[in-house]
Amino acid sequence: MTYGDNRADLVLEGGGVKGIALVGALSELEQAGYRFERVAGTSAGAVAGALVAAGMSTTQLQRVMYGLDYRRFCDKGTLDRIPLVGQGLSLLFERGVFNGDELREWLGNLLADRGVETFADLAIDDPGTSLAEDQQFRLVVMATDVTLGRLVRLPWDYREVYGLDPRQQRVVDAVRASMSIPFFFEPVSITNPETGRRSTLVDGGVLSNFPIDTFDRTDLKPPRWPTFGVKLLPALPADTRLLPLAGLRFSIPLLPPVQLLESVITTAMVGHDQTYLDQPWVAARTIRVDTKPVGVVEFDLSAERAQLLYDNGREAAKQFLADWKWEDYLAQYRPEPAAVGSS
Repeated sequence: MTYGDNRADLVLEGGGVKGIALVGALSELEQAGYRFERVAGTSAGAVAGALVAAGMSTTQLQRVMYGLDYRRFCDKGTLDRIPLVGQGLSLLFERGVFNGDELREWLGNLLADRGVETFADLAIDDPGTSLAEDQQFRLVVMATDVTLGRLVRLPWDYREVYGLDPRQQRVVDAVRASMSIPFFFEPVSITNPETGRRSTLVDGGVLSNFPIDTFDRTDLKPPRWPTFGVKLLPALPADTRLLPLAGLRFSIPLLPPVQLLESVITTAMVGHDQTYLDQPWVAARTIRVDTKPVGVVEFDLSAERAQLLYDNGREAAKQFLADWKWEDYLAQYRPEPAAVGSS
């Protein structure tokens, strides 16, 4: 096995509580000697990516994730406290059942312990990259702006789209936007101070749950090190119901239009990436973890099922590395300009 100079970029797929499998895969990569330069992630991948970018080791990350009671993130708003009809009212008027404030506080404290508050704390100076100045950060997370109808990459798009200095924006706010799973968590609002336009942001997985090409060079120069993607969600229709709304305690039936909307969002989260994965140069750098036994929003996850996710992540990465050779990847996929490499 050949590991180049042991540097690598990471792209981490979202998947709710399935994200524990990311920790297993990263543990195996770290044990193989890799150190992570930059991380891109969506939703749960954004949460794990933020901690890795802040300098948390996979051993520490495992300890944090194992000690986590995911039910604490099901924080209720004012409307949700109303007996019988609370969750339905929260969904209708607050656009999500749970506030997401608990996750913001939890992650914010972990980042603060490592001296990270704004993206200025994750800025890098890399003259060898093809990325623009506003893209030179150790972390980038994906969110979906449903007001503008587009994917936003934070902090990369803060200045161009929202008129904000990316270095001054809080990391935890970007991650909170990225993990705003539709229906479950209230969306995040952001206002452009120059235009006064207010945008609504939801989970980046609606448009790009596995942004494997984030760090690909745009100048056709050879990549300096690989990008490894870790994918969690199975191909449709193996696990079609990613967002089981029926599991919420609604006092009214889940109407067919809502069921259809749930299916549309599921297809959006999986379908685009599923098609892209058919490209050989994408599949060649993707670690696919079996997470089918666990649901995206299985907030009452048991210790045994958490261990299963972690072990499956390690095993998937181990099998991937057994066949991985950086020189082979370069020789096979870099000669073709259409197959733009990473880093």
